[in-house]
Amino acid sequence: MQLKHEENQFKPTTFPITLVCDHIYFQQNIGSLFRIGEAFGIEKIIFSGKDIPLNPRKINKTSRSTHLHVPHSIIEENKDVITYLQQNDYEIIALEIASNSKPLKEIELLSDKKTALVIGNEINGISDEILNISNQIVHINMFGKNSSMNVVQATSIALYELTSKINL
Repeated sequence: MQLKHEENQFKPTTFPITLVCDHIYFQQNIGSLFRIGEAFGIEKIIFSGKDIPLNPRKINKTSRSTHLHVPHSIIEENKDVITYLQQNDYEIIALEIASNSKPLKEIELLSDKKTALVIGNEINGISDEILNISNQIVHINMFGKNSSMNVVQATSIALYELTSKINL
């Protein structure tokens, strides 16, 4: 028998993961990122870019009100995002197919650092300036003809992998 939301057996947990959204602008994706971030117990979301459309009415439909529970902020300039991540000693992991990326399964988490998972724009991916300061660049192995997937789907897979490797 299917359980109701209040009957689930999951223990609420917060993982030392910050999701960094490099110029994500589609409101359906933003709402879904709140929802998946809350489901995986991340600490917070940082949106990088100007005029990020955080319209609660439109985001609420896909976020299912999780945008009210996941701490988030907007940092307009990538240089300021980079400064923030470096000053706060994050292990910066970029989710991107690149010439030097490795499969997500090979990700290495450091027990003494918080993790910043960086995801990229729906069209252009992660900016070079953020890729250049990333400690690790990982990709999801795909076996079809397409070489990309929706940013929310990819983030879901990456958060599952990250949280399964973190020993609390």
